[in-house]
Amino acid sequence: MLIVGLTGGVASGKTTVSQVLKEEGAYIIDADRIARELVRPHAPAWKKLVRAFGKEILREDGSIHRKKLADKVFADLGQRKLLNQILHARIRKEMEQKAKEIGQKDPEAIVVIDAPLLVELGDHRQMDKLIVVTSTQKQQIERLRERDGISPEEALRMFASQMPVEDKAKLADFVIQNKGSFQETRKKTREIFQELKRGVLQTKKRR
Repeated sequence: MLIVGLTGGVASGKTTVSQVLKEEGAYIIDADRIARELVRPHAPAWKKLVRAFGKEILREDGSIHRKKLADKVFADLGQRKLLNQILHARIRKEMEQKAKEIGQKDPEAIVVIDAPLLVELGDHRQMDKLIVVTSTQKQQIERLRERDGISPEEALRMFASQMPVEDKAKLADFVIQNKGSFQETRKKTREIFQELKRGVLQTKKRR
């Protein structure tokens, strides 16, 4: 089994790359999806978030209003650290368990850990390989506006709160520059998957 980290800047096109890797045969473990499951109403992590950030982060149905929570944490480093303290260990435990289950079923699996804060939280050190997706800031701002209704000013604050993608790229085994067409990104992603597949086969032969 090969554990591959997938990360990048906000709205860089990581989801597109993840979808192509899944189509090629990779198993995807999505940290954001796990986080959403962990904070369902009245779950232990949900209770901790409400105590830490107040009931104003809730929708009428009791679910977490992700944008309101994001507004709080992107504006304050201390709040971001608190959020990570509440969620990170739980998310990591779930990801490790899912990867273990996949490995038991398919020892030759390529497991992709799709996580936006993989490098910031140091989890990239646990990966066999790291893929970083980059894009232009102009494209990121446009995607955030179309996808989430986020203003350019809000987008710039989000960028400032994360590690510069250039620094992440320096740590990467593979960099996908998602600046052109979908076809170009797809082609590069498929090439990387084939290289990962060869790596799994070579590891198997050495054993």
